[in-house]
Amino acid sequence: MIFDSLIPDTALSVAGLTDYIRLLLEEDQHLRQIWVTGEVSSANNHRSGLFFTLQDTNGTATIKCVVWNSQLAKLAQTPIRGEQLIILGSIRLYPQRGEYQLTVWQALPAGAGLQALRYQQLKKRLEAEGLFDMERKRSLPIHPQIIAVVTSPTAAAWGDIQKTLKHRYPGLQVLFSPATVQGDLAPASIVKAIERVERDARAEVLILSRGGGAVEELACFNDERVVRAIANCPIPIISGIGHQRDESLADLVADVCVHTPTAAAERVVPALSELYNQHRQRVAALHEAVHESGEIAENQLQLLKDRLRRLGLERLVQQEVQNLGWQRQQLLQVTMGRSQQATQHLEMLRQKLASIDPKAVLQRGYAVVRQENGAIARSAAKLTVGEDLLIQLGQGEVKVKVVEVNKPPRQGSALGGFPDLKQLPRQGRQDLNG
Repeated sequence: MIFDSLIPDTALSVAGLTDYIRLLLEEDQHLRQIWVTGEVSSANNHRSGLFFTLQDTNGTATIKCVVWNSQLAKLAQTPIRGEQLIILGSIRLYPQRGEYQLTVWQALPAGAGLQALRYQQLKKRLEAEGLFDMERKRSLPIHPQIIAVVTSPTAAAWGDIQKTLKHRYPGLQVLFSPATVQGDLAPASIVKAIERVERDARAEVLILSRGGGAVEELACFNDERVVRAIANCPIPIISGIGHQRDESLADLVADVCVHTPTAAAERVVPALSELYNQHRQRVAALHEAVHESGEIAENQLQLLKDRLRRLGLERLVQQEVQNLGWQRQQLLQVTMGRSQQATQHLEMLRQKLASIDPKAVLQRGYAVVRQENGAIARSAAKLTVGEDLLIQLGQGEVKVKVVEVNKPPRQGSALGGFPDLKQLPRQGRQDLNG
């Protein structure tokens, strides 16, 4: 037939065509691991997994997707209708239905959601390093004399800070380190401004600030470079960024965090008026404490006096004083009596000693004869003719030579009539010896 001549021998069956298309799709290197972005238009949970449809934001194209239950818990973002997602998956063709769909391995938030995910990931990583720990935060100086400010020179925040500092603490020295605080160049500019303050090394505290703005305008304060510059700064840093919004990573790593530039200036220095009021309050409190302490001490003293009066200790003390006075008089009398007795006894001994003093005997005309060897000559029988003798008189001495020796008629007589001490009565010798 004519139709048989028109059909080529190479015609494919449906299965063959489907297999060919499946090979084209599943073996393509780009389609085996591909990222696709779109909006979830529908989502249905099934016992085997989650089936959803991803479409372009303008609705011109759609693709069916599936996340098997084994992979569902590993997704960073669960597909929910109306959300923008970035999908990682591979194309699979199902011959029975003649359809293809995207088997999803991972789903990430897109747009603002992607920024939030990156923020959370960076926050967790820095938090794991301990950059947000309270233990590493330093206290601000109570009365700083020099402070530094990092912000934009054209921002209203700089004017608010200057006005607040001048009003609260006149005479304070402020070092300004300008920086760009919005846009792609802001992170590097803020880091340089902080390093400039570090090199100057005069500031006691640093204010990092900018006014309010949209979340994307404040993105530079979530930059890792800025966060690490704050963490590594040796000067305490107070952040005042934006108005009543979620905390940035710069707020979390700063030593102190407030919500506005004005609040930062108020926190960094005390108001002189407040200091004066505090001083007056302390003086009043001190006077009151001293007065109260004096009253308490006086009351305690009166209580002790009353207790002493009730115990009769004053009368006992007076009796003891009188008793001690009487004993003192007795002691003086006894001591004086014994002293007089000792003085009299000493005088008697002195007189006795003087009476037998050889010098006193010599003064009465007696003499002492000594031989050449210094011994006292006690017997003429022991002297020889020609021997030299030394005669000691009451005044002076005389050297003589023996020309004649007359032996005494009896033993025991003393030379020259000088009494022999051995012949004195025993009582006299005892008195001499005391």
